Parts: sequence; structure tokens; C-alpha cells
Amino acid sequence: MLHPHRSSLHAASYALEDRIPGRKIGQSQGAAWNEAEAQIFRRPQHEDEVLVPAVAEPLLVWVISGEAQIEERELTGDWTKSEARSGSFFLTQTDAPYLMRWQADPDRPFEVLHLYLGLTLVNRAARSLGLNPSHLSIRDISGVQDAFISGVLTGLTAEIKTPHSASSLFVNGLLEGLTVHLLRHYARAQPSPTPRPAQLPAWKLRKALDHMEAHLAEPFDLDFLAGLCAMSRFHFSRSFHNTMGQSPSRWFIQRRVEHAKELLSKTNRSVIEIALTIGYESPSHFAQVFRKETSMSPRDYRKL
Repeated sequence: MLHPHRSSLHAASYALEDRIPGRKIGQSQGAAWNEAEAQIFRRPQHEDEVLVPAVAEPLLVWVISGEAQIEERELTGDWTKSEARSGSFFLTQTDAPYLMRWQADPDRPFEVLHLYLGLTLVNRAARSLGLNPSHLSIRDISGVQDAFISGVLTGLTAEIKTPHSASSLFVNGLLEGLTVHLLRHYARAQPSPTPRPAQLPAWKLRKALDHMEAHLAEPFDLDFLAGLCAMSRFHFSRSFHNTMGQSPSRWFIQRRVEHAKELLSKTNRSVIEIALTIGYESPSHFAQVFRKETSMSPRDYRKL
């Protein structure tokens, strides 16, 4: 059985893994990683726009190789651009979902490390510095170089890739040193704790998203999703919106349309058959929804 802190990190990492395109080429494993979760990804060279869910734990993304122009924005804000190259890192513990897009150098693989730091580890490190964990917040950092962080993450990356079992002494030492460094240089004190908006725990988010993904052809059922997460309709809907930036029904419709786009572009199935496959008994209703989401008809999309 997973350690409870490990279980939360595991769910958070996989919830984000499902939302951002790319191929996973490395994963932390074993008891050495009880207080953190790490994954290595090879990202596509270009991505127009992806939604990044809110995360409860500090998330550090480090560029292992490649170069890219990365843009980020809040759901209603302006795009901000940063240049990322090997050794650059991004740090967040955002209360709200945000959007990102990138354009990477096509001549080099664009590989990144995702590292989630467990709150138990972060709070312990804060107390070791004489700080009150409830009065601290991690600053958002984009595209910064830090030699200490690069050195630690080089060691952790090597430990993920080793064919042998990870050393608890080595991994924990690096994680604790890294966390202390982050708190010293990239955290800020708050006079009083800022209440976080109600969000879905990562394991509940993953449970809801997985269920909707597996039942796109069935009617949307908010009551079932709320019951699946042992929550009221109102609390589930509000927490889902705070985490994903949209309502559960809106996410469900968008996933239906994304699935339809895949079928239109990769198969010869008729529009009527595709409509039925994703739960629309009326082809005209399907076409109406599809046009609203993409600004074109299913047939015009297929011609592209």
C-alpha cells in the first residue's frame, strides 16, 4: 500500500500527466520517494494551448534538454513569455488553473523533469528554518537558472534512470537540501494564512476525469460524479471549477468534441456513426455542438 503522502503525490502527478501532451520516459519508484514524486517527459515540439490544473503541492519543472519559448497566462489574463533552455526551471503552487503553450527547437529533444514536493517534506524543512509553514507561500518562477537546483536535479534524474533500486539516503538528502534552498530563495512570508479556494484533492479529480473519459457516450450525470467523490453536487461542482477552470459539464462536452476530432481525422467512420459513438443521437445536435466548439462543421473539419 502507498504511503498516504506518496498516494496524494502519485494522484497529483498522474492527474497532470493526463492533461499535458508528451511521452513519459522516466518515473520515480520505490520507498526512497515516499515524500516526493518525479517524472521525466519528452514533450512535443509545439503545443497551442493546454490547461494546467491547480496543484496543492509545490511543483518544480526542470528542463533537461532542448530549448523552447514558453508562454503562460491565467484563464482571463494576458500571455507572458519566457525562454527555457537546458537547466531552466519553473516553480508553482498555484491556487487556480492556468493555460500554457510552447514552441521548442525542432533539432533537439525537449525533455523535462516534473518534481512534486510533499507537504510533509516542505513543512518539516520550514520548521527547521524556524519558519511557520502556514505563513509561507511558494512564489511562481518561470524560466530561471539556478546552479544549485540544477546540481540537485541532475542527481535525482540519474537516480530515476538507474537500473538499481533508488537509495533512500541519497534521494532524501537531495530532496531535503533542495526544499530548504527553495524556501530560502523562492518563498515569501505572509502575515496571515490566505485561505485557498475549495479544490478537488488530486485523487478525486483523477477519479472524476477517468470516469467521464470512459463514459463519453453516456449522458452527463453530475449526481453520479458527486457521489463518486462522496461530495454534494454544489461542493463537487465548485471544487472542480476551482481546480480545472471550468464546470464538469463543460469539460465533458470538450472531451466529447476532442474525441470526435480524433475520429474524424484518423478514421473513415461516418459523421452519424461518430455522433452516436460520443453520445449524440441527433447528428444535427452533434454538428451544432461541434461547430460551437471549433467554429466549423464536422465535415469541414475532416476536409482539413
